[in-house]
Amino acid sequence: MFKRSRPRPRRADDLGYLRFWVAEHHSMPAVASTSPAVLISHLASATRRVRVGSGGVMLPNHPSLVVAEQFAMLEALHPGRIDLGIGRAPGADPMTAAALRRTVEGLGAEDFPRELIDLLALLDHPAGRRSSAARRLIATPAQESTPQVWLLGSSLFSAQLAGELGLPFSYASHFSTGRTQEAAAAYRAAFRPSEVLDEPHLMVSASVIIADTEEEAAHLAGPSRVMALSLRTGRLGPVVSPEDAQELLAALDPQAAQDFFAQSPGTQVATTAERAVAELEALVSRTGADELLVTSTTHDVATRVRTLEALADGWGLLPDPAA
Repeated sequence: MFKRSRPRPRRADDLGYLRFWVAEHHSMPAVASTSPAVLISHLASATRRVRVGSGGVMLPNHPSLVVAEQFAMLEALHPGRIDLGIGRAPGADPMTAAALRRTVEGLGAEDFPRELIDLLALLDHPAGRRSSAARRLIATPAQESTPQVWLLGSSLFSAQLAGELGLPFSYASHFSTGRTQEAAAAYRAAFRPSEVLDEPHLMVSASVIIADTEEEAAHLAGPSRVMALSLRTGRLGPVVSPEDAQELLAALDPQAAQDFFAQSPGTQVATTAERAVAELEALVSRTGADELLVTSTTHDVATRVRTLEALADGWGLLPDPAA
């Protein structure tokens, strides 16, 4: 399974992409990323230039000290190449979240700002301030550099907190509730210059699948539509094949399916390379994003690699001459 995870970061490395991130999810058969720190170590060792990071670590699931120790170690192993993206959601159902935390207490996000600031302090990040409980803790015996820290979110709360702390912010536009531009505005309005950033730095995400024709792209996007439906209904399973997706979608009530996908949140671009580049450029224009995060839910790795290659060609990314 994890040998199949290497082609994309290696190809992204060769093609000139800036970052390759993995998310934290639990009890989800379609996502093989329960431990971002472990997977990041594996992928960083398989690449040479691209920054590797978390998109993100769900901080309520872990003590701040544990996250700080893991990412300080990753930064020591791969200096200047580690990103620590922090999220506020559990990335799991309530039962799994309680099992991760070993208690039903603290399942809310009320303590998130304090835990985030403690984490930043443990990493000697300029935005960190240690609480009384964390003042005697050290995350690493000898720290020479610090991971680049991002705040991730799909809400105005995370946008405003990122702005107040002067952190770069990544908005989950690929599954958000249609509030991407509102979140971008909230982040910029709340932004305070920091030692890390003089001005806001915004990333927005989009789900992208590229094929030679519109018909093929729609066919390859079938599994992602089934996954969106399974997430909404709580019937989680592995990513199905495009052929199985076609059968499953055809069995739905036509009007109900039309209503669901018309209201289904997120930014999905499933089209040809030329049109995909145009749609993503329009997304950047609407939001003023400084970076785009591109994700693809497909049945096979080859489609995801071809999507990376087509976007790199369309955007004119500069490939690594040593590739």
